[in-house]
Amino acid sequence: MLDFRDTPAISGFRSEVRAWIETLEPHELNLSPGAETSSGYRDAVAAVRRKLSAKGWSAPAWPKEYGGMGATVRQQAVFNEELAYHRVPGPDFIAINYVGPTLMLFGTDEQKQRYLPPILNAEEVWCQGYSEPGAGSDLASLQTRAEVQGDDFLLNGQKIWTSNAHRADWVFMLVRTDPAAPKHRGISYLLVDMKSAGVEVRPLINMAGSHEFNEVFFSDVVVPKQNLVGELNRGWYVGMATLDFERSAIGLVAAIRRDLEELVERLRRQPQMLDGPARLEIADRFIEAEVVRGLSLRILSMQEHGLVPNHEASMAKMFTTELNQRISRTGLKLLGMGGGARLPSDEIAARWAHHYLRTVANSIEGGSSEIQRNVIATRGLGLPRG
Repeated sequence: MLDFRDTPAISGFRSEVRAWIETLEPHELNLSPGAETSSGYRDAVAAVRRKLSAKGWSAPAWPKEYGGMGATVRQQAVFNEELAYHRVPGPDFIAINYVGPTLMLFGTDEQKQRYLPPILNAEEVWCQGYSEPGAGSDLASLQTRAEVQGDDFLLNGQKIWTSNAHRADWVFMLVRTDPAAPKHRGISYLLVDMKSAGVEVRPLINMAGSHEFNEVFFSDVVVPKQNLVGELNRGWYVGMATLDFERSAIGLVAAIRRDLEELVERLRRQPQMLDGPARLEIADRFIEAEVVRGLSLRILSMQEHGLVPNHEASMAKMFTTELNQRISRTGLKLLGMGGGARLPSDEIAARWAHHYLRTVANSIEGGSSEIQRNVIATRGLGLPRG
């Protein structure tokens, strides 16, 4: 039987994280969703990341030899959970959870020395170049090309839905280096400087009015061969390993719980809004949030035992994103007209209006619910492919 309660050591670490959060400035806490495009938001994120770096908490789970604190899986989960609950901007997720671990496994010594310290010191921001207009869920269909020319690659193509590309210094990306090879072969993993000549970033504004995603175009971009990670034409395996590093989504669970608690607090100002059916609906959402936490803790337990979650991660991802949508619908409905108005005078209601619009994409981004259901069916239940 698994016991998910905090051990004394984990409880002590949780208290340490909370105590550090209390030292932050007011503008560095409780950052409102939807404010990502403001300069104040960016400054607050940068300030918090510098403080995390000074504390030695930029990469808790990284091995000490690479500048991390060698935290256990459970310590990393507690760290993510506390920051998410208090709406504190954490380390650069893509750089810490994807780029760093990938370089530790597949990078050369020169690549590790060049890229890992700036990540730890919050000096460089990264984005991920995987999806393309014709290669989203079917990523192996990607067509962005990198041709070998002497000591360089010549890169041409397009990536889409690239989170944070408008702020990123570097992008790690999958590109086709052998167009004659079978679908999953002939793909390589490159690191590309976003300031290179020929890189163009175009914004994609979502229906909530915030700017997270981008199109990125590459036109005769010169990339040095030393920016190849792993073997030429074997990048598919490197790229899939990258996606295995962070799967528990425990931070999202904490954020959901905070949202629900805040909704109840807001509704108590108008007791008539908390009638019998409303109470039952909110209770359902709290119960579902506990279900998500159970799914996340199961994944953590697997990671602690050296296992790589697969369909288990798909279950947690699908349930979490669809729960996010149900919660946003509940919140907007119970807040009434105030929820849809997005009035600056009612910050909580305005946050829920943004939440409602933003969560529409949750069941598409990061792997659609349809794809997650296929993974659960084939790899979890052993059902035949259609």
